[in-house]
Amino acid sequence: MKFGGTSVADAQRIKRAAARIVARRREGYAVVGVLSARGKTTDELIAMANEVSSDPDPREMDMLLSTGERISCALCAMAIHDLGQKAISFTGSQAGIVTDTYHTKARIIEVRADRIQAALAEGMIVLVAGFQGVSTAADVTTLGRGGSDTTAVAVAAALGAQECEIYTDVPGVYSADPRIVPNARKLPWLSFEETLEMSASGAGVLQLRSVEYARNHRVRIHCRSSFSDDPGTLVTSEAEVSEQMEERPLVTAVTHSTSESMVTLAGVEHRPGVAAEIFDALAHANVNVDMIDQNVPLSRGGAAEISFTVPHEDLRTATRALEPLSGRLFAECHTREEMGKVSIVGAGMRTHPGVAAQVFRVLSDEGINIEMISTSPIKISCVIAREQVPLAVRALHGAFELEGEGTVLAEDPFAAGGL
Repeated sequence: MKFGGTSVADAQRIKRAAARIVARRREGYAVVGVLSARGKTTDELIAMANEVSSDPDPREMDMLLSTGERISCALCAMAIHDLGQKAISFTGSQAGIVTDTYHTKARIIEVRADRIQAALAEGMIVLVAGFQGVSTAADVTTLGRGGSDTTAVAVAAALGAQECEIYTDVPGVYSADPRIVPNARKLPWLSFEETLEMSASGAGVLQLRSVEYARNHRVRIHCRSSFSDDPGTLVTSEAEVSEQMEERPLVTAVTHSTSESMVTLAGVEHRPGVAAEIFDALAHANVNVDMIDQNVPLSRGGAAEISFTVPHEDLRTATRALEPLSGRLFAECHTREEMGKVSIVGAGMRTHPGVAAQVFRVLSDEGINIEMISTSPIKISCVIAREQVPLAVRALHGAFELEGEGTVLAEDPFAAGGL
């Protein structure tokens, strides 16, 4: 059972999470809770770092940011004790979560769950600090934004859990962000593949790595509300989704991101190996590149142009990684920070022609210019100006008739964010 930051934002919510965990334990389940930092704690810690440094050291950032989840776990364990159950809280390293050595965006290599299993065997509820682990070099690491989802899925996989429940501030996964499309509908079932594409396209559904981990280890995920007992959205295999749904819709959801930046390299040498060297440099800097577009010169010996998108938070790292190559592999590097992305996702797109044409027509009718395009068998993504993203989401959601009865958010002041 994983609880997000809004679900443990204050004492009352921590007690509510503790009560839900205890209720599951009294139903006869062995329970592991994974907790995020409280409310805006992570943002506050980042602000503290920026007060003392314009470029905080990544290792020390991990030491700082990992404290938020530890606070949540210790407080929740206290609340569980008061409810008459035994509980023990673990840091990521105590829980056996081993990662690679990349700070601030580490990947889980394995979960050595012996200590968790021993505590469960003693009848305890185990609370694990999300978002963190220990590297193979014995340093504290964090897993990047949304990393508690990955912690929960990884622990569930290591324990062979029946299900991984992700508790958040909305009742499930929707056909679009309810803050932009109030009549978006809740999706009862999603395949791993659809959820992967949604996460990669900017949806705040689950951290991308958590879905990859769940797919690879066949961990069933249940996304549901912290403030309601109603069922949420089940993320599982394509076979199970097909069994539950008589007919798959053409498009399942419209997703978006407003944290995209675009990098354009002009005067790129047009010869074999140049692109490999450029993107090797970005990979070594742990920069996640999304879309890539190359304009090839018509004449031999001409200069090419390569454009690609990165998360806005990685822009500084990307340009720094490319600096040594400037003048040797390319002439100029230009950046555009105010970019966004809108995508449609749906397994039904595999067998229906004309979907891309409809997307482009809808955006054109709204006067929205497309900067870059990326496709997969079940996704079409377009990079557009950031300020036009809400208009694009509403237009596409309406054009593909995804409306439901309207979204009922929890009666909670934090319920406007999330999925």
